[in-house]
Amino acid sequence: MSTPRPARLVRQARPVRQGIPDATVARLPVYLRALTTLAEDGTATVSSEELAAAAGVGSAKLRKDLSHLGSYGTRGVGYEVEYLVYQISRELGLTQDWRVVIVGVGNLGHALANYGGFVSRGFTVAALLDADDRIVGETVGGLVVRPVDDLEEVVAEQGVHIGVVATPAPAAQDVCDRLVAAGVTSVLNFAPVVLLVPDTVMVRKVDLSTELQILAFHEQRQVANRLSVDVPARVVALEPDGGTGRAGVSP
Repeated sequence: MSTPRPARLVRQARPVRQGIPDATVARLPVYLRALTTLAEDGTATVSSEELAAAAGVGSAKLRKDLSHLGSYGTRGVGYEVEYLVYQISRELGLTQDWRVVIVGVGNLGHALANYGGFVSRGFTVAALLDADDRIVGETVGGLVVRPVDDLEEVVAEQGVHIGVVATPAPAAQDVCDRLVAAGVTSVLNFAPVVLLVPDTVMVRKVDLSTELQILAFHEQRQVANRLSVDVPARVVALEPDGGTGRAGVSP
């Protein structure tokens, strides 16, 4: 029998705002990171142009994104940084305490468990699980690694909301199936495999190799563009007449 979620989470729950595009949702954490930095620097208000520059987007896109939250700023003043941090945090659900279990405590799992930014962003790593007897019992990030056989028990007793799959590819689907069966409805997948889940479960995949390949594509394009500009300039420089076709002809 599963343990009920903490009562304070129920009290703080709010209906999801309808009509926010997925692309906007994906940019909200970027805005939040920029705003958090501004708040730490003591900035009270920020213009849409300044915030857009800090987030790396166009100001028109930023204003449209924030309008979905009902935040339009004040003409001539801009946005109140602290209030906008609150608005975005609330919209993303970061005013609640989301409990996370990490399954797979290899090099990546170690790094995730030791990451100090989870707590400040509303996430608590509640448990670490692994199938390797050499890792089980080890203390990582202040938590003792438990055997993966305890997965269902951990989800129930810790009130886990989000499962992080950091296992090798062959084990990922089985771990995901067990998480879903235990009641977890959000999964962050670091394994190099596509996970099959019911429509009621949200999966976000993080593939570092794919991101590197995308960067390699853009780097290749930039190199090609630089060469296309550089080569004609060299050809002209090598022509004794500067490219007029009248080499050796006296004026």
